[in-house]
Amino acid sequence: QVQFVESGGGLVQAGGSLRLSCVASGRTFNFMGWYRQAPGKQRDLVALISETGNTNYADSVKGRFTISRDNAKNTVHLQMNNLKPEDTAVYYCRAGPDFNIPRYNSYWGQGTQVTVSS
Repeated sequence: QVQFVESGGGLVQAGGSLRLSCVASGRTFNFMGWYRQAPGKQRDLVALISETGNTNYADSVKGRFTISRDNAKNTVHLQMNNLKPEDTAVYYCRAGPDFNIPRYNSYWGQGTQVTVSS
């Protein structure tokens, strides 16, 4: 049974930082990463990382967010710096077997709220 434990969300002022973590259990994954969904909007990619360290970032977070992964612990982290109010969303951990096709046979975490005040 695949399970995710997400942590690190919260309330922060604009310009601040947060670090999200997602620990997976039940199996290992080719890719792990994060998506986010703001109220009334679709769920969008934030960042992905493969087993070998390849990364893919949304343009809106490049230079501010850094994704990392500990394969031995089946864990992915998202370091978020210089946060902006538009980063406010529920952040979801996602993991699956194909970095190039993240929608294929992937799994979702339950989500963690990130709120950035202006």
